Amino acid sequence: MTLALTGAVELLDRSLAYTRSGLVLVTPDRLGDPTPCAQWDLGALLHHMDDALDAFTEAATGEVSLVPTAGAPRLESIRAKACALLGWWIDHPPVDVRIGDALLPAGLLVGAAALEITTHGWDVHRALGTGREVPDALAGELLPVALLTVGDADRPHRFAARRPVPAAAPPSQQLLAHVGRG
Repeated sequence: MTLALTGAVELLDRSLAYTRSGLVLVTPDRLGDPTPCAQWDLGALLHHMDDALDAFTEAATGEVSLVPTAGAPRLESIRAKACALLGWWIDHPPVDVRIGDALLPAGLLVGAAALEITTHGWDVHRALGTGREVPDALAGELLPVALLTVGDADRPHRFAARRPVPAAAPPSQQLLAHVGRG
């Protein structure tokens, strides 16, 4: 599967919109709330999201440093980075992105960013108890990205085991099951 950069950026836009709808509801008193990831509370999830947003924005320059950023996440910082991420990919799109020794097509990397952002957006919504699901249209377009980028080697370290769902399950359930959620 090759994801065209233009389509991937549009997918990223929709994933950011879904995730921002949860981030605007986060308040400092909720940072200790549990998330679907047993080892992370909402504060730890936001720290991870903050670091990932930095990496995906950095990728728009054509290369990603493998050194994580330090510091505690701030909600306003994460919200601002989510908005800036889209702008970078619209204004400064490289053809390929170097990550260590690997060179990835930009469309695939942006698709992976959309998957990561949507998945953690769902985690935020779950932690807050909003009941907001991943829209099926978004999930349907992210599912091929997930099938390509999340495999057995990623489990159990980056993703939980795939969860069983009926073949006729809606795209949102299929997507979440593939990334070990639901």
